[in-house]
Amino acid sequence: MRLALLAWRYLWARPLVAVLNLVLLSLGLASMTFVILASEQVEHAVQRDLAGIDLVVGAKGSPMQLILSGVFHLDSPTGNIPLGTVKLLRDHPLVARVVPLSLGDSLHGFRIVGTTREYLDLYGGQIELGRTWKIPLEAVLGADAAAELKLRPGDTFAGSHGLGMGGDEHDHYRYTVVGTLARTGTVLDRLVVTSTESVWAVHAHHGSAPAEAAPPADDHQDDHDHGHDGDHDAAHEDEDDPREVTLLLVSYRSPLAAVSLPRWVNAQPALQSAAPAFETARLMKMVGAGTEVLRGFGIVLLAAAGLSVFIGLYHAVRERQADLAMMRMLGAPPRRVATLVVAEALWLALLGIIIGLVAGHAVTHLLGSYLQTERSLSLTGAWVSPWEAVVPAAAVLLALLSAALPAVRAFRLDVTKLLQAH
Repeated sequence: MRLALLAWRYLWARPLVAVLNLVLLSLGLASMTFVILASEQVEHAVQRDLAGIDLVVGAKGSPMQLILSGVFHLDSPTGNIPLGTVKLLRDHPLVARVVPLSLGDSLHGFRIVGTTREYLDLYGGQIELGRTWKIPLEAVLGADAAAELKLRPGDTFAGSHGLGMGGDEHDHYRYTVVGTLARTGTVLDRLVVTSTESVWAVHAHHGSAPAEAAPPADDHQDDHDHGHDGDHDAAHEDEDDPREVTLLLVSYRSPLAAVSLPRWVNAQPALQSAAPAFETARLMKMVGAGTEVLRGFGIVLLAAAGLSVFIGLYHAVRERQADLAMMRMLGAPPRRVATLVVAEALWLALLGIIIGLVAGHAVTHLLGSYLQTERSLSLTGAWVSPWEAVVPAAAVLLALLSAALPAVRAFRLDVTKLLQAH
């Protein structure tokens, strides 16, 4: 205990050097923490949002844009495709499920998605309050959308044209909130979900009032079951139907579909397919380039911190030779003197670990808050990763390496020569 206190005092005997070493070490460790937290959460979110989606089908354009707009809702879609495409794909023997999406409107930045109840099933969406939609112009809100918009079952709202803020409102077409969803940790949390017919109704006759809706069903009916009895979403899929949808989320019936179905889709007029597994691998590679830069920056900072700690301790041993010699004369063995030097480095590592971890989580939280305002990926500083164990391990290893040579010098201190010199 006395040794630890003495090492603490020695550390702060030169405060400027201690602060410089601590800043360099903390910045390096904070960079490592941020890279671990951000990359793990992004990868986790990507895999979570792709659950059950084998192929995205949309209008001709960029496959990456199809994935970003149809799966993650981070980009604008490439266009619309005929409603008959739904039936065309559902009738294909290699297709197990087709979920249509109709995009184009938003509510204060939260995207309004016209779809079927299968979309809720895709992400395990469960009603927390109210029920699911039964007739056009009824909507349910994801957990984040409901919390920020402060809308509850019974409230009404008008969507805005466009996928961002500032679009013209569809004043004559007001949606009624009939339910809110429990948090899923997926893209569903930041969406406003309704039937495909709702989107068609809003865009069918611009500026005119909607046709009279059918009376609502019995509110006491159990709506926690997301079965498809009475689900009229996208019910009329005649190939000659002029109506359109934006994207289709397709699930394969067998692995063989991965080989032939994308080629078959791309051969159809005006259709484009995108394989989420392939496109997200490209996306993660692009994101990984920035991650590698940040990781490299952290390594450089840690190397600079290690060199600075080494130089500081080496000079400190030279300056404190008289003190160390006095300790030896009072009976302290050589290993105890060497341990004092190592303890000083470990104190610095401990402070760096605490500051680095706190700063890394804080930066992740700030970035997550910014992304939340942009309705983008969800990041949180509360995330805890087992890989964070690398941070204290790296700090302790760096401290031991930096203190090794100064500790050896203190261990080999020749007390007789020092006393003769003085």
